[in-house]
Amino acid sequence: MTRTKEITMTPETARPFIDIHAPVAAALAAGKPVVALESTIITHGMPYPDNSAMAANVEKIISDEGAVPATIAVINGRIKIGLSDGERESLAMTGGAMKLSRADIAYAVAEGRTGGTTVAATMIAAHLAGIKVFATGGIGGVHKGAEKSFDISADLDELARTPVIVVSAGAKAILDIEKTLEVLETRGVPVVAFGSDIVPAFWSRKSPYAAPLRLDAPEKIARLHATRGALGLDGGLLVANPVPESDEIPADKMAGYIEAAQKAAEAQNISGKAVTPFLLAKILELTNGASLKTNIALVENNARLAAKVAIALAKA
Repeated sequence: MTRTKEITMTPETARPFIDIHAPVAAALAAGKPVVALESTIITHGMPYPDNSAMAANVEKIISDEGAVPATIAVINGRIKIGLSDGERESLAMTGGAMKLSRADIAYAVAEGRTGGTTVAATMIAAHLAGIKVFATGGIGGVHKGAEKSFDISADLDELARTPVIVVSAGAKAILDIEKTLEVLETRGVPVVAFGSDIVPAFWSRKSPYAAPLRLDAPEKIARLHATRGALGLDGGLLVANPVPESDEIPADKMAGYIEAAQKAAEAQNISGKAVTPFLLAKILELTNGASLKTNIALVENNARLAAKVAIALAKA
């Protein structure tokens, strides 16, 4: 009986499908710090032109900190590790882009489609390119009511299998944060609150939940990641970085907006991948734009920290 040889995706096997932007390729070859950025925040997270301005500014923040930004997306079937200004602007204006995770990134490549990469898909692409640090807004997780819907983001399994540091403002507050933390603990994913004993809740600095771990310096985050690798521990590391106090919307205030948005989603039978974009858009409406301002602030804050972590890793 002939066995089918199992093929493991590597940078070599993936190379025909990947385009690495020249500045990113040069930085990786020279061992310089690089920070990956996702693109669903561009295609699904914010309206145009806010998404375009945000994406450009976040890249500038990373550059100003001394690292090289690499926004990741799939454009016309090509996995892009870093975008030109024109590609980024075009993506921001694209209607009907796919929302890509582990399950469908290969489909988008095979069919020549365009899509924004979620946390999971960005981690996959970043790892293939050799990028160790990734900045995002908030991760996906366990949706409220998941005991009935089984709606759990693939981001959690990706964090358990792909060795990339993900700097976020915690899980999106529209999720069941308590169950998300439980799943991450079960999967063996370290959750590190940066400079806080409390897990942040995306738009808010505090949730009701104590941080599993705390670190107060980028160098310590880099050392933890390196130590996990040396010990042969699989998977990534989730850094939960609280939004600056001046930009937050307090959790008690956000709770009412989130509840109203979830009721609207239930009334319209919104499900699957459409849930998060719907809820974010509804909350944007209910907060009269305040949630977008906070969203942009937390992404920028995460980009700064991610750049510092990448620099610490490069020096190690």
